[in-house]
Amino acid sequence: MQVTESTTGVWEKGYNNYGPWLRDKYKGQRVFKVIVDGGFTCPNRDGSKGYGGCTYCNVDSFTPSVSRNAPTIRQQVIEGMERARKGNKADKFIIYFQPNTNTYAPAHYLKMMYDEALSYGTEDIVGLSVGTRPDCIDMEKIALLESYTDRFDVDLEMGMESIYNDTLSQINRGCNHEELVKALKLVENSKLDICVHTIFGFPWETHDMMLKYADEINRFPQIKFVKFHHLHIVEGSVMGVKYKREPFKVFSIDEYADFLCELLPRVRPDIVIQRLFGLSDRELLIAPNWGLKKSEIQYYIDQRILSRGVVQGSAL
Repeated sequence: MQVTESTTGVWEKGYNNYGPWLRDKYKGQRVFKVIVDGGFTCPNRDGSKGYGGCTYCNVDSFTPSVSRNAPTIRQQVIEGMERARKGNKADKFIIYFQPNTNTYAPAHYLKMMYDEALSYGTEDIVGLSVGTRPDCIDMEKIALLESYTDRFDVDLEMGMESIYNDTLSQINRGCNHEELVKALKLVENSKLDICVHTIFGFPWETHDMMLKYADEINRFPQIKFVKFHHLHIVEGSVMGVKYKREPFKVFSIDEYADFLCELLPRVRPDIVIQRLFGLSDRELLIAPNWGLKKSEIQYYIDQRILSRGVVQGSAL
């Protein structure tokens, strides 16, 4: 697959970066996501498929009391937009239902939640983003999300996490890769913008196994966005307990930057990279602790990509 000079010039960093993509799409306006907690749970937490959640998750942060004590949807949206206006000089907003599984409810209940979140400051809201699991998607919910596309850009984000069923089983994911493939088939000709989320660094996956994630992502033309994260070991997680008992290998920042330099040339150039790495609350983080702020990590990785002359899609 050929990557043109004009394309790489717009990218600025050698990859199809979400920030410049947003600026281009919204004609220079500063667009920020406002995170909304709808108080949802997950099917592998409430007993529907299992208990305890994924082994890398901080289970304590998903207890019902947290949801009960959370501000209302209205407060979250209004206060989130105000913070972004003051702190980031934001012009427009994407309402992002992020915590837990945000399609894990009947469609009529989901409509009530989404409608409420999109009803405040609507003139400044340009998008709706909904994070979920592939086993909590069906045609009724897809149709509901599509009903908003005449007014907003709608991004459906699904957790791929790993392409290997053995890994998904080991992390107590509660669903397999075939369920993701099935969900992607349902949105094959959808108006929705599809994003998948992956995690790199599970200790039993080899370097070559992780590079093959790109091949799997590339084969689905409906995937428009990706979020790449490195594995975090956090307090309150099953994996955190195991790590404290017997530490295992996690990425150093150099290793992760080098890995991304190998991965990006294998990723289709039309795919927009929303994230290259993940963040965890420093108070909860056990490993890897790189001792850097978000902006410093971003700069470090970007400089490594630029110094290596890496170009997304150049190996295809």
